[in-house]
Amino acid sequence: MRIPGPLLPARFLERPNRFLAVVDLRGEHVEAHLPDPGRLKELLTRGAEVWVRPAAGDQRKTRFTLALVKAPSGELVSVVTTLPNLLVREALEERRIAELSVWEVVSAEHTWGRSRFDFLLGDESDRRLLLEVKSVTLVEGDRALFPDAVTARGARHVRELAAALGEGFDAALLFVVQRPDAASVTAARSIDSKFADALSEAAAKGVQLLGRRCQVSLEEAKITERIPVRIS
Repeated sequence: MRIPGPLLPARFLERPNRFLAVVDLRGEHVEAHLPDPGRLKELLTRGAEVWVRPAAGDQRKTRFTLALVKAPSGELVSVVTTLPNLLVREALEERRIAELSVWEVVSAEHTWGRSRFDFLLGDESDRRLLLEVKSVTLVEGDRALFPDAVTARGARHVRELAAALGEGFDAALLFVVQRPDAASVTAARSIDSKFADALSEAAAKGVQLLGRRCQVSLEEAKITERIPVRIS
């Protein structure tokens, strides 16, 4: 899919809070909304190359949104956490995710139990599958890690996916790694052991764990090849 623009090159300066970045844009220090509340410490270093997008509408407190960061490896990384859901929906509709090719999107943001899952899928046999998508931006060595900050909500999602299996649903968790420099994806146990435990238990109960890389440029983003999910 096309990356909405225009994208303006800037330099990252500081992060006053989880959702706010200050960047140097053509010599002017401006505030930009940061869509990803994760730590991003390996990406958002002072002087890092970033790209910001002018904000739409007059209701925003900030004039820009931070969209892309150049990683130390030189790859572009999206920090827009909603992007993977858009890419996954597109890929599902075009049947480009082999493991999910028999399913069709029934609805998005489907509520079940105490959680709201990204997609409810259905097939010709009236089966139902709950699909949760997780955006991954943290890479150490050649391993993509999720989460990059403690996520009680994420652990609850995983536990409820496992619970849904007992209620007649199929269930899957899809990690979308928003950069191409990882060979596998796994739970970041050193950051959130409860999420890692929940993921291991869900996999043992039959929740399908899927991984895909994401290729990002200044013009477009797309889901690319499969990436294995390792249980830590």
